[in-house]
Amino acid sequence: MSAQHVTSAQRGSTVEARGGRAWRALRLVASVTVLALPLAGCGTGALWDKFLAKDETYKDEPADKLYNEGLYLLNQSKDPKAASKKFEEVDRQHPYSDWARKALLMSAYAYYEAGDYDSCIGSATRYVTLHPGSPDAAYAQYLIAASHYDQIPDVSRDQGRTEKAMAALEEVSRKYPTSEYATSAKKKLEGARDQLAGKEMSVGRYYLEKRDYTAAINRFKTVVTRYQTTRHVEEALARLTEAYMAIGIVGEAQTAAAVLGHNFPDSRWYKDAYNLVKSGGLEPSENQGSYISKAFRKFGLG
Repeated sequence: MSAQHVTSAQRGSTVEARGGRAWRALRLVASVTVLALPLAGCGTGALWDKFLAKDETYKDEPADKLYNEGLYLLNQSKDPKAASKKFEEVDRQHPYSDWARKALLMSAYAYYEAGDYDSCIGSATRYVTLHPGSPDAAYAQYLIAASHYDQIPDVSRDQGRTEKAMAALEEVSRKYPTSEYATSAKKKLEGARDQLAGKEMSVGRYYLEKRDYTAAINRFKTVVTRYQTTRHVEEALARLTEAYMAIGIVGEAQTAAAVLGHNFPDSRWYKDAYNLVKSGGLEPSENQGSYISKAFRKFGLG
């Protein structure tokens, strides 16, 4: 998504920089107060001069100027990291302005574009917390989810980040079901589910090779009962057929093969499962009381 899509974050007329005005007023009051104090001691003059010296650190810039500079860096210079700093400066110098609210969301987007996902999550979370009723809150929540999703590791590694991505994506769909981001969140959610199923399959194959059939079955069972809509379910059913045949629980092996054949008749995994059952002098046959059969009926797949 380009920065132009965050339309409500960029709308609005120029507002007066209230934070800067308040700070200058505070400095004026402080100066008047100091002028009313009597001089005492030879060291006071140096202290006085230091206090009254012009402090460039707190020289404010107009909020709209900072914001537009951030947009330029993001869209024209293609420097999202520098843009994020400009947007953050709006919030620092003008914390209670409308520009600060807009800049907070844009800083989250700029961080996302820069690949700084943790900073994106931080800014977007702050936006949702401070402005839960904003029309752009749905997009901020989506940025949180997308940041987690883009960090999903391969199946050989811990999938904690995948689980965080799923939770954040589900939050988008739950809180903002009619938003334009809900559809995209659902698609990413399926991708995250597929990743978790892939992890289960990877571990299950490992146990199968080690002939630890019970441990392998538990992994393949998770795929069948929790991730029926992923691309891994066909292999999971075939592997269940293999594992159950190996330990002599032929009824479950027959059911796994039958459910596989019913739902994926053209699958190469069904051919393997069918031949395996036939090699034992049996036929695929579904036991309606099996957890395998129940899992598929629950999702209308059986």
